Amino acid sequence: MRSGAVLLSCLLVVLTRAEIKTEENVLVLTKDNFDSAIKDHKFILVEFYAPWCGHCKALAPEYAKAATELAEEGSELKLGKVDATEQTELGERFEIRGYPTLKLFREGQPVEYNGGRTAPEIIRWLKKKSGPPATELATADELAAFKEANEVFVLGCFKDKKSEAAETFSKVAATSDDFPFAIASEDAVIAAAEAQDGQVVLFKKFDEGRNVLDKVENADQVKDFVVANSLPLVIDFTHESASKIFGGPIKSHNLLFIDQKAGDFDAVSNNYRESAKQFRGKVLFVTINTGNDDHSRILDFFGIKKSDKPQMRMIRLEDDMAKFKPEDETNLDPAAVSAFVQGVLSGEVKQHLLSQELPEDWDRTPVKVLVAKNFDEIAFDKSKKVLVEFYAPWCGHCKQLVPIYDQLGEAFKDQDDVVIAKLDATANELEHTKVGSFPTLKLYKKETNEVVEYNGERTLEGLKKFIESDGDYGKAPAEDVQEDEEKQEDDEHGPRDEL
Repeated sequence: MRSGAVLLSCLLVVLTRAEIKTEENVLVLTKDNFDSAIKDHKFILVEFYAPWCGHCKALAPEYAKAATELAEEGSELKLGKVDATEQTELGERFEIRGYPTLKLFREGQPVEYNGGRTAPEIIRWLKKKSGPPATELATADELAAFKEANEVFVLGCFKDKKSEAAETFSKVAATSDDFPFAIASEDAVIAAAEAQDGQVVLFKKFDEGRNVLDKVENADQVKDFVVANSLPLVIDFTHESASKIFGGPIKSHNLLFIDQKAGDFDAVSNNYRESAKQFRGKVLFVTINTGNDDHSRILDFFGIKKSDKPQMRMIRLEDDMAKFKPEDETNLDPAAVSAFVQGVLSGEVKQHLLSQELPEDWDRTPVKVLVAKNFDEIAFDKSKKVLVEFYAPWCGHCKQLVPIYDQLGEAFKDQDDVVIAKLDATANELEHTKVGSFPTLKLYKKETNEVVEYNGERTLEGLKKFIESDGDYGKAPAEDVQEDEEKQEDDEHGPRDEL
């Protein structure tokens, strides 16, 4: 009787596991099979996605490719996916706020995924998280195979693996997810790497092919060496490279806007590359293909048209992004590029702020049109209360506000000390004011110029009370972190796509 019960129990377990379907080697997880899948697999990466999410659709083929490659290797690493719009209990349980969200469950414990979005990057990150921080290479053949398998990797050459330098190298390897690390202690491997004991060698399949750090002094030095040399001298902006560009420690980026199909592409990019050599480790040199329609928003952000000649901008990523523009934006000789970059780094080149031209009829209607060029004159007029809507032309919430805001303008058009105004914040930039979501409404108070942000209901009555109470009604707390109500059109459909 007891053996029959055991058999029945085993059959139930098998039947339960059989319920986990796979699609292209990716486990399809639901609230009914999720816990058993996490329990049965020591390492499982789970994607929480939404069917309508553009970034999820872009990730899907790479995710499946990674799952298939791991399955063909016979790896214990598994990939799963959860449709969080259907499996809402799982979405709430793991606090999913955007799509896609990926989490590695390592022996049942979730770890946030922060790797890339291509199959090789996914596999590399998973192997790094599930194995030793640095792969030990014992033979020259193993080194050759490792070089063949990886676009970029870092090799530590230490005959004494317990030395302080080797331990420092291993600590850096344990905290570095972008590239695989390896370690060698055998003379034959170190010789095959054309290195010496104590050196760190970065191998790469682009540019000069390898870089050498002669001596490990501290962890920061090793990290800086890897950061400075692991990316191409000039990197092309793509969906896959975006996280490396904007998520890395180098916060100054020189951007070349150029159509990659243009006849002068090779000549211009070669000049650009020549200048980049001087600033390696300090400035990222990035090309943005103006012929790619997916980059249209980026062009708009920098005030560049698709038909423009190749030109350059520089950005500095601090609390807010600062943009810089050379006086002669189309002079891309190496000397001109270098002088511009050096001028930004030294502070000689001042920040460039976009502004539309002021329309002749900017004050014809009750809602006044502001641009960067006339903003301070109108908003900081101490004889008036000035309400400004910062909007984006593509923003759905802004479009919904238009009729209400027009009514508000009508309501106050005969009050000389009240101005209702609007500013297209995608085409006009202000050094003193940055907005992170649309629409944002700010009241510039009469006499004091104190600025109060509105956080009340977007109704005619609510906005009137805000003005009449001199900003007391509906004002946002001083340190209120406003929800990013509309940065993308997808916000109206649920959590937004995550880059």
